Amino acid sequence: MSDTIAKTPTLTNLMDVEEILKFADNLVFTKTGKHLDNVQEAILLGAWQAQKYPKIAEEAHCSEGHARDVASELWKILSDVLGESVNKSNFKSTFKRWHISIVSSTVEKNSVQIGNVNVCGNTSQSPEVPKERSSSTPENTQPQIRQDLRDAPDIASLFYDRTSELSTLKQWILQAHTRLITVYGLSGIGKSAIALKLIEQTQTEFDYIIWLSLADTPTLSTVQTELKQFFGRSPQPPLPTIIDYFRSSRCLVILDDVENIFKSSQLAGQYLAGYEDYGKFFKQIATSSHQSCLIILSWEQPREITALEALNRPARTLHLKGLGEESAEILRQKGLADEQKWSDLIALYQGHPSWLNIIASTILEFFDGSPSRFLTNNNDIYLGDLETILESHLERLSESEKKVSHWLASQDEAVDISQAPADIELSKSEFWQAIQSLARRGLLEKVQIGAGALFLLNPVFQQYIQSQSNPSSIKL
Repeated sequence: MSDTIAKTPTLTNLMDVEEILKFADNLVFTKTGKHLDNVQEAILLGAWQAQKYPKIAEEAHCSEGHARDVASELWKILSDVLGESVNKSNFKSTFKRWHISIVSSTVEKNSVQIGNVNVCGNTSQSPEVPKERSSSTPENTQPQIRQDLRDAPDIASLFYDRTSELSTLKQWILQAHTRLITVYGLSGIGKSAIALKLIEQTQTEFDYIIWLSLADTPTLSTVQTELKQFFGRSPQPPLPTIIDYFRSSRCLVILDDVENIFKSSQLAGQYLAGYEDYGKFFKQIATSSHQSCLIILSWEQPREITALEALNRPARTLHLKGLGEESAEILRQKGLADEQKWSDLIALYQGHPSWLNIIASTILEFFDGSPSRFLTNNNDIYLGDLETILESHLERLSESEKKVSHWLASQDEAVDISQAPADIELSKSEFWQAIQSLARRGLLEKVQIGAGALFLLNPVFQQYIQSQSNPSSIKL
């Protein structure tokens, strides 16, 4: 008896996370011919940890309704295979009991029968499936899509209409096979939201999807190690480089918060000391032959991207701007009155979703939800809680950019930049570099006039800069 106990693995060893998922994956594969997807894995782990469906849906990055629908089908599959009712409430106790039964039955023999499936004592191996499959079991199995979206921000489920931008991104990925995509724009403009929606609509095209944030400024070596660990979970032998994984599988990698590896007080897109190898990595992704895609989300555009696009390399850039009239949904959700005034409010704040959410809260708090009372003078743009956000962008500017932005802020209309103003104390080259850098930060707007173009500073930033020179000019 003591020998039997000694040979039996402890319950703790048996029931680690990997063991749970492997066992469940074996059972689901036997029934359906498909492996667990990321939503099913989140449901099983959530049930194991006694989480409620809202929390499970949050972990799986899907709606609660979708999580419940997937769970209902999953419990039915497991119930059919095990020959007893399995649900969220009894999942943990049922799996514990089956594991104990398997271990006890395989101490002196190789396998135990579960329904019509022989499960090996080592549950990390796939179950021995009978050779005769029923006509309802698919012969060709789809590969498992492995996802890791833990670094993705927790965004509200409401997605504002970005039909045009989404179509562009999907065309770049699915038809043009673009290898490197940069999505840049002001903070809060919706870069993460559109990337998450893109994943939702294209995930079946990829074998691996991972989201990594550079908010803590990890080195490239750290990022590459994390990617290799993620890709290395597959049964295939480890590969030496990220490009090798990009070639052997179809991978989608999203790097978020990329502005954190760029210098402040310098022209846009210049790397921090020790982070220059990111630029070489981005260039390698764009110029190497592979079947994967890297998406960069940033406040500002990396400098080498423009050169890669000019060489017709598979690299593309999307400058994400305001929502336009589609942002009326934000004001509707906030419950503002005076719908006829919404378009004025949207135009004033550039259709920027975060700015409109903040201003709408101000209108609710101080103007009883009435934009008409708030918009007493359309020449004044009230900033309030936006000031901290605007300052976080402006403090990143170089000295030449500050000079040019202050000059632009003093102009009443869009200007011709073919000549540097005489009083700005910058050479023509420095002036144009500053203009280009402001554009790469999304702070400059281009106005097409016939065959030519004029430029102006984003009006909200213009108002903020003016207010710093003359604080008494801003009225509520």
